[in-house]
Amino acid sequence: MRTDSVMLSMFLLLTGLDACFVGVPLDTGTSYRSGARLGPRHIRQESSLIRPANSILGVCPFEDLQVADIGDVNLNIYNLPEAVRHIKAAFSKIIANGCIPLTMGGDHTITYPILQAMKIAHGTPFRRAAEEGCLDCNRAIQIGLRGTIYTTADYQWARDQGFRVVTARECWYKSLEPLMAEVKSMMGDRPVYLSFDIDGLDPSFAPGTGTPEIGGLTIYQGIEIIHGCRGLNVVGADLVEVSPPYDVAGITSLTAANLLHEMLCVLPGVKKS
Repeated sequence: MRTDSVMLSMFLLLTGLDACFVGVPLDTGTSYRSGARLGPRHIRQESSLIRPANSILGVCPFEDLQVADIGDVNLNIYNLPEAVRHIKAAFSKIIANGCIPLTMGGDHTITYPILQAMKIAHGTPFRRAAEEGCLDCNRAIQIGLRGTIYTTADYQWARDQGFRVVTARECWYKSLEPLMAEVKSMMGDRPVYLSFDIDGLDPSFAPGTGTPEIGGLTIYQGIEIIHGCRGLNVVGADLVEVSPPYDVAGITSLTAANLLHEMLCVLPGVKKS
């Protein structure tokens, strides 16, 4: 099936939208346990519990923005290069319509073609994106890295490119509000893309993921990170690596649905009630 045919219905749905939820059910690029392709379906299912207003931020995004769930990107999970092309084409359409995408993964492979589409629109996983110039590495920050690694130089590569790397150990026992104040200063008014890997949270908060690592962030810190993006020029966001086959009573999908609502609440144009 041709990409332009696949995207026709999505293009029609985008008319007049400020933001959209879109699923990318791909897990061909997962490094350990598959199952993230089922993430969008289960996140939507658990989102039935989400109410319109945000009690912490005092906002109701649906009063300020036109928002819709436009469904999933149509792709072949057995052909990764083709799937990547379809994702890039889909998000190029979304962005060209002035719509901010909030994406449900899928594994973290999906962020790469999304950033490629963002680069075309805004002039802006991450190693490949950095090598292709899709990221301004001096304004890139990774928060919550931890666990065993292949070599002791793994984190150093990112630092050498200009990334700021904040390990999970540096986040233990503290609020991340001061860190996010630094992030705001670093980002300024330039376009910002937020990619939230659910395995950044400790498995006690999000067990349903393909690559669980102990010693992760708390759910409270995850919310602080998202709330810290309020006031920034957020042009898109994704939440990836929810793997329902490894979930317990839907807790990870429910957490993901809530975090996506938090992302919606910090988008430009959402005003305090």
